[in-house]
Amino acid sequence: MTDYELMGLALEQAQKAAALGEVPVGAVIARHGEVVAAACNAREKGKNALYHAELLAIDSACRALGGWRLWECELFVTLEPCPMCSGGILNSRLKRVVYGAADAKAGCCGSVTDLFALPFNHHPVIESGLRGEEAQALLQDFFQRLRAQRASRPKWTPPAKR
Repeated sequence: MTDYELMGLALEQAQKAAALGEVPVGAVIARHGEVVAAACNAREKGKNALYHAELLAIDSACRALGGWRLWECELFVTLEPCPMCSGGILNSRLKRVVYGAADAKAGCCGSVTDLFALPFNHHPVIESGLRGEEAQALLQDFFQRLRAQRASRPKWTPPAKR
C-alpha cells in the first residue's frame, strides 16, 4: 500500500473514534507496506489515559509480530504524537513516523518540542502533513460538535438563599 492509502486507513480509524465519542485520532502500523496493526483513541471508553491510538497500535503490532522491536515498521497517525506516544515510538524502535495534522498544544515532532531531535539512541524518520487538512477537519468538526452539545446542556445554578 502507498503512504496515502495507509494514512487513509488511519483517517478511517479516526472517524471510528469520533463515532465512539473519542477525540478523532487514528493510527496504522505497516511493515513493508502491509498493515500490521490499526487503532483509534479509546481513553473515554477504556477509562485509561494511556489509550492513545499510537500506543494501542504499537501494542497490537508487538503482539502480532511477536516482539517489541518494530524496526521494520512505519507508523501513520492522523495527529502529531504527544510526549507519551513519542516515548512509545522511541522505545519500540519504529523506523518512520508519518503524521497528518500538527498539534500546537502537545505535539512533540516540532510543534511544541521535538523529542526526536534529542540525543536518544533511536531516531525515526519523521514526515508531516500527509492528508493533514482531512485530519484537521475531523478534529475541528468533532470539537465544534462537542462545544455545541455542551452549550445546549442546562447550566447549573446555585440554590436560592433562604
